[in-house]
Amino acid sequence: MEGLYSIKSDVFSFGVLLLEIITGRRNAGFHRSKRAPSLLAYALQLWNEGKALELMDPLLIDSCCRDEFLRYIHIGLLCVQEDANDRPTMSHVVVMLKNETVTLSQPQRVAFSVGRFTDHYDIGSHDSVNGLLVSNIGPR
Repeated sequence: MEGLYSIKSDVFSFGVLLLEIITGRRNAGFHRSKRAPSLLAYALQLWNEGKALELMDPLLIDSCCRDEFLRYIHIGLLCVQEDANDRPTMSHVVVMLKNETVTLSQPQRVAFSVGRFTDHYDIGSHDSVNGLLVSNIGPR
């Protein structure tokens, strides 16, 4: 958010990619839905409500074990935590993916989920995502 790159930036990117792949949804443009401001925030919301299975890509339902899917969601959420210090290292992510006996901590607040989100967001009523109207500026 502040334009700073750290050794945990690749972990964040991996977490976003992992969540996009297993849910079948893109994080970019997700704010246009009425569910949450981002895929990351929506995933954390459903995780906290115990409804993370609702995120499963319909194409994975017959081929993916539910416990495995929940573990991948969990790992993805750990990778996209707001505080880079709370994110695992990439080497630890690899260990978490390979070894199902590794205990996973609880994910906290995800990055880029700050700010307000209202249910009355109507795409058709605004010309920009942030709700500001765009004025055409021309000569008199």
